[in-house]
Amino acid sequence: MTSSTRPVVLHVLRCIGFAELSRVADAAGLAEAEAESDLIDLAVAGLVTRTGGQFGGWGLTDAGRAEDARSTAEELAAAGARAAISTAYERFMVLNPELLELCSAWHLRAVDGSAAPNDHSDGGYDARILDRFVDLDRRADPVCGELSAALPRFRRYRARLTTALDRARSGELEHLTESMTSYHTVWFQLHEDLLATLGIPRQ
Repeated sequence: MTSSTRPVVLHVLRCIGFAELSRVADAAGLAEAEAESDLIDLAVAGLVTRTGGQFGGWGLTDAGRAEDARSTAEELAAAGARAAISTAYERFMVLNPELLELCSAWHLRAVDGSAAPNDHSDGGYDARILDRFVDLDRRADPVCGELSAALPRFRRYRARLTTALDRARSGELEHLTESMTSYHTVWFQLHEDLLATLGIPRQ
């Protein structure tokens, strides 16, 4: 491992928020030992901090957030990728409301004209919603491709989205919207990354 992975870990923490080591490592595509070494170095530099205890984890300091904004802007300018990322972001935002609608449909369904929690006892209903996720993912694939071509670090999202959807389709339904590595969670992190990369405040 070299120090070149430290900006990756810093940016991952910016996008996923306060998180335990395993989540940071997974999102960064690093072994836990590598991610932990980077986090320790970043903590020594005053860019991240660690909270102990059962619900502890790693988070950015104000200095870390500022450093990530600086390095991300520098990366974007050096790659000359602002126009490409902006176009892909616009296409992502066309799909985003549909993703949110599907997540709602996964959790709630109409029963006798009223919304009720989806207890997943109706396999046919779940299969229809899952098929819609698959269709959305197919349409999101070109957007992921554009992002990856513009900035290679976006490639990790395509792999993570595919893994989450494949696991949900194989019967691990929590990987659609409920786990910390679910399709919805990864999609949310991609959205956050796009906002951070383009310097757009979240509304």
